[in-house]
Amino acid sequence: MKPNHLMYLVFAATLLYACKSRQAKLAVEIDPTSKLRIEIIDPEALNLLDTTAKIEIIAKGFKWTEGPLYISNGEYLLFSDIPDNKIYKWKEGQGVSTFLTPSGNTLEVKNIKEPGSNGLILDAEGYLVLCQHGDRRIAKMTLPIDKAGPEFVSLADKFQGKRLNSPNDAVYHPNGDLYFTDPPYGLGNGIEDATKELDFQGVYRLKPDGRLDLFTKGLQYPNGIALSPDSKTLYVASSDSANYVWMQYELDSAGMPKSQRVFYEAHAYQGKNLGAPDGMKVNETGYIFASGPEGIWLFTPGAKLIAKLHTGQLTSNCAFSPGEKTLYMTCDDYVMRLQLKQ
Repeated sequence: MKPNHLMYLVFAATLLYACKSRQAKLAVEIDPTSKLRIEIIDPEALNLLDTTAKIEIIAKGFKWTEGPLYISNGEYLLFSDIPDNKIYKWKEGQGVSTFLTPSGNTLEVKNIKEPGSNGLILDAEGYLVLCQHGDRRIAKMTLPIDKAGPEFVSLADKFQGKRLNSPNDAVYHPNGDLYFTDPPYGLGNGIEDATKELDFQGVYRLKPDGRLDLFTKGLQYPNGIALSPDSKTLYVASSDSANYVWMQYELDSAGMPKSQRVFYEAHAYQGKNLGAPDGMKVNETGYIFASGPEGIWLFTPGAKLIAKLHTGQLTSNCAFSPGEKTLYMTCDDYVMRLQLKQ
């Protein structure tokens, strides 16, 4: 073979390799996972976030994930798939398995858009408490969590004799009071649904003795809910398409609103289908990790936005592992996690 022919073959092989490498690089660049990133807006966020950590997809293939809850006694994550009417379990090294079905529509009511459970929490005795869309109630699973089965007792299903809409998210006060939101998302036709009995969408306070108090009816679409570490401030997300805000309520000695103000506004994102204020969690030092447009927004207790965790998906809620070492996120048909700075 002549030297010039050999040089031509080497050049052609090199060019082909470069083209293939470029194609592989482009494939990575356009992969949806490339949208996963940490955006630092204020250096204060570096106290909580490690910019070298990666947002990981740990499970996928669901319909709409919600209500993440880490169970430390067993070291696994629970989360709702609302349209599928199931709660799934994810455990490191074992993957995903069905934990509970049905989870929110035990009466087999037809024509419900989002029939399953939404928010999941544990009561003081370690029993699972669920926001059930289909049954339109707050319910407790009567079986221990390690023997899960669809056996429930209602904690709240009516206010002043009228059925609730579809309880969405909830948080316990250390004194045993349960605060929860009740938008119409679980109803077939939402706010216009013919079966809707209340003419408002409320935030409620359920006392341990079963008394249900209306905390506020001032939000059109109350959604995620959380308490400050000192339990003196209640945060509520408003996912009203005309009013993307997070609200802050100062509690009086009776646990009812003493004052209220807008914690943060996100009006610039309205109508862009990037997600809305939704579920949230507050860490031990008062920082708020809140679902919002584009992913999870991180706020200081003083309402300063300091970072965003971009998930590339509509993001519904989040939860911490014990010690707040890991943040788990439910994102459309995915479940993701991020290791936090210790």
